[in-house]
Amino acid sequence: MATPYRVLVSDTLSDAGLKPLRNAPGIQVDVRTDLAPEQLLEIIGDYDALLVRSSTQVTAALIQAGKRLRVVARAGVGVDNIDVDAATQAGIIVVNAPTGNVVAAAEHTIAMLMALARHIPQADAHVRAGRWQRGRFMGVEVRDKVLGTVGLGRVAQEVVRRAQGLGMRVLAYDPYVTADFATQRGVRLVDLDTLLVESDFLTVHVPLTSQTVNLIDRAQLQRMKPTARVLNVARGGVINEDALVAAVNAGEIAGAALDVFTQEPLPPDSPLRTNDKIILTPHLGGSTHEAQEQVAEDVALQVIDVLNDRPARYAVNAPIIPPNELDFLVPYIDLSERMGRFVRQLIGESGITRIEVTANGELANFDLAYIKAGAIKGLLSDLLTIRVNLVNATLLAERRGIDLMERRLHQHEARYENLLTLTVRTPHETWTVRGSVIQGEPYIVGVNDAWVDFPAVGHLLLSSHQDRPGIIGRVGTILGQSDVNISFMHVGRRAPRTDAVMVLGTDEPTPPALLEQLLAIPHINWLKTVTL
Repeated sequence: MATPYRVLVSDTLSDAGLKPLRNAPGIQVDVRTDLAPEQLLEIIGDYDALLVRSSTQVTAALIQAGKRLRVVARAGVGVDNIDVDAATQAGIIVVNAPTGNVVAAAEHTIAMLMALARHIPQADAHVRAGRWQRGRFMGVEVRDKVLGTVGLGRVAQEVVRRAQGLGMRVLAYDPYVTADFATQRGVRLVDLDTLLVESDFLTVHVPLTSQTVNLIDRAQLQRMKPTARVLNVARGGVINEDALVAAVNAGEIAGAALDVFTQEPLPPDSPLRTNDKIILTPHLGGSTHEAQEQVAEDVALQVIDVLNDRPARYAVNAPIIPPNELDFLVPYIDLSERMGRFVRQLIGESGITRIEVTANGELANFDLAYIKAGAIKGLLSDLLTIRVNLVNATLLAERRGIDLMERRLHQHEARYENLLTLTVRTPHETWTVRGSVIQGEPYIVGVNDAWVDFPAVGHLLLSSHQDRPGIIGRVGTILGQSDVNISFMHVGRRAPRTDAVMVLGTDEPTPPALLEQLLAIPHINWLKTVTL
């Protein structure tokens, strides 16, 4: 029995969500949530996959130590705790679960908004302290108020729907969406300054990047109404916490509600803790039973896909294939890798100067990034000591000075509805291989200028020869006398008595000594053995 893949879960994840991973054949799951960083560093080399939430820091050192790692999965939206660049260079796929806790985060945002509007946490503490001064907690209605959202992504759109149900009017600032996109959702798209000036409640829903850190600072807060309130259920650091405390203390805004912080856990001496106009929760945006089960299941299924050499649905450092395109593209990704391996064995140790991928037919309508990466993987895997996969293939090719090109020809070639062509140049020669998926199986259908279709599997013997009587028979006779069994034979030629390409499928590899004997046959130009 093959050695099982080993998967380490180093943060607390929903056990129900992990069930698909536990039930998957050939996978062993270890849950160890008590590891210190140095302990994790010591054992990570034994694992093929790592599942985390936000506690485990997946550093460059950890990635370097993970010699077997193929995938790092974050059960949540962000990947702030993962060195994605280091993972990409190591050929490790990073996946997350961007949709699993969207509703939970949106509902928590609305809960925080209502708590701000009606002073609910403060009033609760007041009553528990034995007091009853109702006048201290006069609130505001959210009906007819303006909600301004920084960002209009998945979570923000769910917040918008709920806010509109409460009778709020919504503005949004997002430089990456169009006005039509916003209008279709009943939202008016504005610039950041307009958003600040007009909002009664401001909520941020953007990742923490170099462009968004301290996006809302003291100057931005001073543009707001003194009755305005600010929320952050996205990422700590988008709103400058010191500036927020200062603005609330100065009466420049009426209050704030934060679920995320620049430093988590929030330090005991943080001034946020002592301001009774600021509501705090300990990063609860995704903390519902339903959300935690969903994000764990989302990453578990992706880990299974990666370990079985299938594309991950939400890969952070690889092209994302929409679910409705996966069924069509996956066979062509497999075909492109086989074609790459095929050409590599034809050119031997020659260096590669250029790789060109051409798609004909319906295939040309799809993103070719994975298909191109598959071809590169097939071409380079046997040459490099580091892992080559769909994540780092393009990067490794570019580092080797290989020119990459892709072409799309939307009309289909007469023989095949969808055709994939791989052209590889070396300093001394050029090889062109064509392929297609026929009844769900990978086929090579052309070698250089000869059309010859055969399954892209198993042991192959290829010859280029002058089309003369008896050559095919002599090759078959010699193989038979050496007990090499032929499973199929296909020949392609441009015209009678010209050069032809013959492909034989054999049950076992053709021995080198037998190749020398075959090469002695008159009119044979070259012989190549290939295993796919």
